[in-house]
Amino acid sequence: MCLIQGAALVHVYTDGSVLLTSGGVEMGQGLYTKMLQVASRALQIPIDKIHINETSSDTVPNATMTSGSTGTDLFGGAVLNACEIIRERIDPFMRQNPSGSWEDWVESAHLDRVSLSATGFYVPEGTVGYDFVTHTGNPYTYHTFGAACSHVEVDCITGNHVILRTDIMMDVGKSLNPTIDIGQIEGAFVQGCGLLTLEELRYTADGFLCTRHTGNYKIPGVSDVPVEFNVALLRNSENPRAIYSSKAVGEPPLLLASTVFFAIKNAIGAAREQEGVSGSFQFDSPATVENILLACPSTLLPSTAGSRAS
Repeated sequence: MCLIQGAALVHVYTDGSVLLTSGGVEMGQGLYTKMLQVASRALQIPIDKIHINETSSDTVPNATMTSGSTGTDLFGGAVLNACEIIRERIDPFMRQNPSGSWEDWVESAHLDRVSLSATGFYVPEGTVGYDFVTHTGNPYTYHTFGAACSHVEVDCITGNHVILRTDIMMDVGKSLNPTIDIGQIEGAFVQGCGLLTLEELRYTADGFLCTRHTGNYKIPGVSDVPVEFNVALLRNSENPRAIYSSKAVGEPPLLLASTVFFAIKNAIGAAREQEGVSGSFQFDSPATVENILLACPSTLLPSTAGSRAS
């Protein structure tokens, strides 16, 4: 639990521009956009005045890993801490000149020999660690919740399936950026669909992993996305344990893809009952074409192909 910490460095220049560096790595998840939003809100200045640097150890040393959907929580908290320090230093000049601009206040602070640079650091409250032997402690400060329903169509002759519709409701607290969060939910869900319906690991007799790269390892494509895909964020959700009452969202929605797997199994079950094959049956993940065909009744004729279930 010692790695649950975040750091950031914020500089304010005499022309009013702000340079921000955090320990988080941008990998397409929108982290930098959210860091800019946090700084803009904390300093109460337009976001176009703020610039962001790539993470580097010469500006933010000993940065923790950007993983586990903790980036916004940890580094957003650190950015907020740094901005609050700077804002506290500038506040006296704002009170002296309430009609002035941000640039006026920054220049006054600089001429009065006030530091306009600050290091921010953040450690979540309540993360006291977890002992897997005694089952004591608290590994997380909060939980992220979601619900989903999927409707699929299975072709019992070819083994192919189509996700006709998926509806998702996700609790992400008070979203810092709903557009980014919905995109993350959609991406995580489709990744989960790949995990549960496409990505089958195959090994040789001596334990060598054959499916080692995309040349022989099938991942989700455009055709694997639900035909109708509806994502909504839970409104008026509070989370005082994270930056501006937001919640982590990057990875948790992946688990909602289990609705697709179980819908496929329900569809196969309906086809089996239609052919007089009753009772439970084993259906292991991933729900590949091969596994679907093996689970479908062998007596099924082409004219009766196609069963639906939710």
